[in-house]
Amino acid sequence: MVKRVALAGFLHETNTFAPSKATLAHFEQGGGYLPLSRGPEILERCPGVNLGISGALRRAEESGWETVPVLWCGAIPSAHVERGAYETIAAEIVDGIASAGPLDGICLDLHGAMVAEYLDDGEGELIARIRKVVGPNVPITVSLDLHGNITEQMFQQADLLVGFRTYPHVDMAETGYRAAVQLDRLMERGRPFAKAMRRLPYLIPIAWQCTSMQPAKGLYEEVASLEGGAVSSTSFFTGFPAADFDECAPTVFAYAETQAEADRAADRMRDLVLAAESAFAGRAYEADEGVREAMRIAEKASKPVVIADTQDNPGAGGDSNTTGMLRALVKADAQDAALGLMVDAVAARAAHEAGEGAEIEISLGGTSGIKGDAPFEGRFLVERLCNGDLHATGPYYGGTHMNVGPSACLRIGGVRVAVSSHKAQMADQAMYRFVGIEPTEMKILVNKSSVHFRADFEPIAETILVCTAPGPMPLSPADLPFQRLADGMRLSPGGPVFHRRREPQTMEA
Repeated sequence: MVKRVALAGFLHETNTFAPSKATLAHFEQGGGYLPLSRGPEILERCPGVNLGISGALRRAEESGWETVPVLWCGAIPSAHVERGAYETIAAEIVDGIASAGPLDGICLDLHGAMVAEYLDDGEGELIARIRKVVGPNVPITVSLDLHGNITEQMFQQADLLVGFRTYPHVDMAETGYRAAVQLDRLMERGRPFAKAMRRLPYLIPIAWQCTSMQPAKGLYEEVASLEGGAVSSTSFFTGFPAADFDECAPTVFAYAETQAEADRAADRMRDLVLAAESAFAGRAYEADEGVREAMRIAEKASKPVVIADTQDNPGAGGDSNTTGMLRALVKADAQDAALGLMVDAVAARAAHEAGEGAEIEISLGGTSGIKGDAPFEGRFLVERLCNGDLHATGPYYGGTHMNVGPSACLRIGGVRVAVSSHKAQMADQAMYRFVGIEPTEMKILVNKSSVHFRADFEPIAETILVCTAPGPMPLSPADLPFQRLADGMRLSPGGPVFHRRREPQTMEA
């Protein structure tokens, strides 16, 4: 008998400390994601792209499901999702599922770290609303980002949660496929798996969560090895540490035939992550120091030295417009250097009005409001203009077509800046080439990204340095002004412990 399955997606990673919120327009435009897609548009746009929904569709075709595509959208990370945006999108998804007729299952593509203006647990609320309209017997599986801060509500309302196992996230489509495989199993068995969830007591800096490095590489290998036999699915969520609410934390999950097997697998994963705490560490440079080191290495290098401008990572809530690294490059008179993306629609417009070959005096970027950041004032040569269309073919974006608005290559001295009008994380070589910068010919590349860029840039890099210019996403979570974390949470591996402020008691007369 053919299974009828509804598919939907709503993705946002929320940095509650970031400077700007996610509006409905951001989801409609998509940033580094596909634009908001409804019904047949999902079937047309998603196949072959590195997204969870794409993998789910591939499994649906293999299994012969009758699919009911409802709505899929994603917005680049930022501060909270605006109330109107959340309610508009959530309502359309829930109403679409409610009106779909009889369903055998639901496959959702979510993030796991969405916080709305008035709601800490965006995904948990959405799943709960869907559960209310379909009842307790329709299985729901969810593909999630490994940076998800997975809540108790998500755990209880969904039948099975499946997380990425790579960062850079080159397995997004594969994770959606695995979630759909689990949905197949649930629909066939007619009953849920036993499940177990464990929460970890420390926050992990995202720059050190990279799965091509230890300890994350080994941890994910161990987590995957626990699947098989009675254990159907396991996941480790490293968490997104810039979310100020009490369920912000790494978590592990296991689903199995029996509760004892689920508990055994979850306990094993928890013990592995606890034992690895001290290994989540790395070397970072301040801006001027990092540029000097990059120039020293570049003197004898045959490939570019790549710098991660990690604290202005738009993939973690930054607006991709801080100027600390640009300032350091110009100050050091770096040659054959490039930086991207610098998001400044006003500067891009000025470049287009002046035309290629013109010189313009402008203030570039620096509007973050972050202490230590300021606009960079200078005279730039307009080397190249474009409309912002690009095709990102590297392993992370996986063939995504995107438009970042009117864009330009601006040069000052030996430094080229890829300037765009809309945010997208610098995680693909095409994001230099679309404005005429050939990344393999540069001595130094400064990428506004923390880890995702590694998927496409490690093969062309002499080495990679991590730098900490002022930005809205501090490398260490311990530098964030938390107020609402769980009491006793360690703010970094082996770091200080968070304690909630307690209001003084007053005596009643």
